[in-house]
Amino acid sequence: MTMLVETGIEQIGATAGQVWHCLAENGGLSFAKLVKQVDAPRDLIMQAVGWLAREEKIAIEETPRGKVVTLR
Repeated sequence: MTMLVETGIEQIGATAGQVWHCLAENGGLSFAKLVKQVDAPRDLIMQAVGWLAREEKIAIEETPRGKVVTLR
């Protein structure tokens, strides 16, 4: 029997999908709120945010209270 194991890239891609859907449902979120909303380790969420930023799917804006992530 073969067991399917997600590679690091697959995990990041899957988490990027979770992040995208979370932002689509909730609008812009701070990094702290995004980490609370998405069921994944913080480091993986940050990698997923980088993935989405590289694909120009999100914007990261600096506000007086910190950075906010929004969909483009």
